[in-house]
Amino acid sequence: MADFGLFVGWKDPARGRERQAVQVFNEAVALYSSLQERGEIESWDAVFLEPHGGDLNGFFLLRGDRDKLSAVRWSDEFLRLNMRASITVDGFGVVGAELAGRIPEQMGNYEQHVGELT
Repeated sequence: MADFGLFVGWKDPARGRERQAVQVFNEAVALYSSLQERGEIESWDAVFLEPHGGDLNGFFLLRGDRDKLSAVRWSDEFLRLNMRASITVDGFGVVGAELAGRIPEQMGNYEQHVGELT
């Protein structure tokens, strides 16, 4: 299982751009499927959240090798898609993520620093 990811989140479609937001969502599905088929990412999921009054209504989670995800993140096709998404949805963002086996390591680091700094 992949230890690194890219979290691609959004709030709502921009008012008046709902149809374009659907189009860009479908472009993202096509791109992420292609990236997985080409072995550039291990897997991806789309998640829609139920209404809860917060600023996050959905996200994609791409999983894979750190170096491959870095290459994907700065590729022309990913940057193009992100630009289109930022025009059609509010609250759009991409954030690197640590997953699975990285969590115990990061918690250990945190505990070490808490012990040193408190």
